[in-house]
Amino acid sequence: MEIELKLLLAPQDAPRLRAHPLLAQSTQGAPQLLRMHDIYVDTPDLQLCRHQAGLRVRQVDGRWVQTLKAGGTVSGGLHSRHEWEGEVPGPQPDLAALDAAIGRKQPIRALLRQDAIRDALRPVFTTRMERTVWQLRTPQGDEIECVLDQGVIESGADGADGGARSVPVSEIELELKQGQASSLFDVALSLLRDVPLQLGHMSKAERGYRLAASHPLQAVKAQPLRLDDGMTVQQAFVAICGNCLEQVSGNQDGVAAGEDVESVHQMRVGLRRLRSALGMFKSLLALPDALTGELAWLGGALGEARDWDVLAGNTLAQLDGEAATDAAALAGAAHAQARLKHVQAAQAVTSARYTACMLGLQRWLQARAWRDNCSARQLRRLDARVSPFARATLRKDQRRLMQRGKRLPHATPQQRHRVRIAAKKTRYATEFFASLFAGRAVKPYVGRLSALQDELGWLNDVQVADRLLRQLPEVQADQADQAVQDGLRLHAAFVRGYLAARAQAQGSDGRMHKAWRRFKAARLPA
Repeated sequence: MEIELKLLLAPQDAPRLRAHPLLAQSTQGAPQLLRMHDIYVDTPDLQLCRHQAGLRVRQVDGRWVQTLKAGGTVSGGLHSRHEWEGEVPGPQPDLAALDAAIGRKQPIRALLRQDAIRDALRPVFTTRMERTVWQLRTPQGDEIECVLDQGVIESGADGADGGARSVPVSEIELELKQGQASSLFDVALSLLRDVPLQLGHMSKAERGYRLAASHPLQAVKAQPLRLDDGMTVQQAFVAICGNCLEQVSGNQDGVAAGEDVESVHQMRVGLRRLRSALGMFKSLLALPDALTGELAWLGGALGEARDWDVLAGNTLAQLDGEAATDAAALAGAAHAQARLKHVQAAQAVTSARYTACMLGLQRWLQARAWRDNCSARQLRRLDARVSPFARATLRKDQRRLMQRGKRLPHATPQQRHRVRIAAKKTRYATEFFASLFAGRAVKPYVGRLSALQDELGWLNDVQVADRLLRQLPEVQADQADQAVQDGLRLHAAFVRGYLAARAQAQGSDGRMHKAWRRFKAARLPA
């Protein structure tokens, strides 16, 4: 299993990296300089890529080496995947040698045995890199290969202008050769103090496939999480947090692009799931205050963009009748504010602060750093089987939700908000632990929770819309004359009143109460 951390840097910052004191102090021997030419092969319909695999043949120093990478995960910039490698006589892959090397239980082995796949393999894209390699040894004895790659990825596929496509590469790869994975983050954080770096979510293969197939960036939803009944509580915690961080980092590039509404939404969901998971385990461990503050900062940057997106693209867009004209008059200003918040969110996730936050989180997880501050009782509970903890957590969450929901029929907006938060935490916990229980019990429970969340969520959107519509004329003050600003105030006042009336009607029309009654009748999976 290959474990590496990928970081991006601007080409002009490469000299700062080469001169970094850590490299001078920790490198064993002289750095190695290489020129590499990689040829990635796949079928015309990219079957290997569809199965999360990449097959390349690399020419380096007159030798040809084939490498197959498959499976694995990417979490907070940490790439973990299976890798098989061996020399070949020329630029063509040797599938027989790969077949002999791959374990029998690996799905990629069966795929490569299909004649339709083997006969259809062809070059899809190439990379040309100038590589500098430092072999590092940390004071703790961990061995890490630090690689600086600078070059280009090229695809022969015709672009819209009839020419070949290409994309530049300037990145660092820290690969663990021996020792603890947490040492990768120690090295990265040390480099970050002097060199501006960003987390790299995509491998060169993924970037090459995106180039060859002209695939746009897509938002990444939470992936299915599989916990094993034999896991300890601590192992389940690490798996849950890793799953949340996959969703966060998977949407980093979409948020950084500055326009994708769904990427912002999914990154925010991943962050909220992570914070919910941390709260779920807070009786056993605690995230350091500094990292807690950084998560709050990131959540704020994403939350502002998301709130304006919902107002502009959902709340105002759904209004009809006499409110439609006023909503249309406000929509342009709301979209403008949403675009501004997207730019600010993009600046946040491309900042050194974000990189340090994600590296710090992963370092904390990999090192199991919480154990240093745990009592003996907490350590025993962390090392116990996860199933009893999961059942107790779901029962506690449901009790909290039931208690808060008692006031729902006559609840104030603040009380409804507390019910909504409790419902969300209960749903996240149920989804985290779903694989430990029978699916036929989990699905209807989560479905009724989701229906309740939908009803409460719309009412919360109205509260957020009221706050933003109060702000809208003022935030547009620098871009509009007084008459336009006065017009925005009048339109905003009418829409706020209209939304308040609709919310009151929805609160009394029985839908929310029906969703609540259906949830109360649902059977807890645990």
